[in-house]
Amino acid sequence: MPSNAEPAPVSAKPPVTLREVAAAAGVSVATASKALNGQGRMTVETRERIRETARRLGFRPNSLAQSLLRKRSFTVGLLTNDTYGRFSLPLMAGVSDALVDKGVSVFLCNVEDDQRLGQLHVEAMLDKRVDGIIATGKRIDRHLPVDLSNLRIPVVYAFTQPDPGAVGLVSDDAGGARLAVEHFLRLGRRRIAHVSGPASFAVVHARAKAWRDVLKENGLAVSEPLLGAWSEGWGHEAVEKLFGKAGRDGWPDAVFCGNDQIARGVIDALRERGIRVPDDVGVIGFDNWEIVAEATRPPLTSVDMNLSTLGREAGLALLSLVDGQPAAPGIRKLPCRLVVRQSCGGPPE
Repeated sequence: MPSNAEPAPVSAKPPVTLREVAAAAGVSVATASKALNGQGRMTVETRERIRETARRLGFRPNSLAQSLLRKRSFTVGLLTNDTYGRFSLPLMAGVSDALVDKGVSVFLCNVEDDQRLGQLHVEAMLDKRVDGIIATGKRIDRHLPVDLSNLRIPVVYAFTQPDPGAVGLVSDDAGGARLAVEHFLRLGRRRIAHVSGPASFAVVHARAKAWRDVLKENGLAVSEPLLGAWSEGWGHEAVEKLFGKAGRDGWPDAVFCGNDQIARGVIDALRERGIRVPDDVGVIGFDNWEIVAEATRPPLTSVDMNLSTLGREAGLALLSLVDGQPAAPGIRKLPCRLVVRQSCGGPPE
């Protein structure tokens, strides 16, 4: 028979206390505490029985008390202004991967481009006694809108402009561009154009210089890169500029793009013109944004900035500083890798 009674309201259960564990195991509170902390003299059977009782009851030690005892909170903060998480989320995954086995938790705060919001997040982190802070962003040539220079805790910068004298880690954009252009050369491509983003970005110039250097080193003609927006629309426009006037003999046989969105626009525009990718023109992007690269037709070869590895190295660098080990200040560049898919084609037969 159905009941008309209203369901009981949901409420949080109080945490299991050490006293409850001790009572269930039939020992004193002091003995239970020593067993769970690996201290005191007792039989192996007694220690394991107490620990098993704690596991069965769902007992969790008071992390605040342990933090006060060890003078560590075992938490670090990750500050970013990367609203979409395009760069900060894979980087955070790397940070977490590096620190989880050390018992350290990471929490993310988005400061957007708001100095006041950034300061509030920093003050909240300091109030929570974080062991250190990792600052990251959406570009390497801009500083986060918050001052981290005079904090009494270690700060490591990853994929954002560091303070003078701080530890910073970034991807090697020039090295990544070299990987792309040299791969085209191995495939027999010789007329390699470059389409990239706004001239206000430092990475645009670093990648363009590497593209130009590789061509010069191989005795190939060098033209000016086409700079525009980080968008598929700009990729379409760039194809019009590259393929709209010159005869087929003057067309590029490869296009190295500054990001994957531009590359996808280039491929779509080439298809609309009846130009085959990769048979007629090879295309390589930058970022290896898998949601874009793998959905492109054909799937896009792209330079991966190894953001997860970058995050892991940043986490380990911060942990080293927290443990009192000095680190050399300055910017450290980590290598990129080329993820080869179908958009660049194979070597000539």
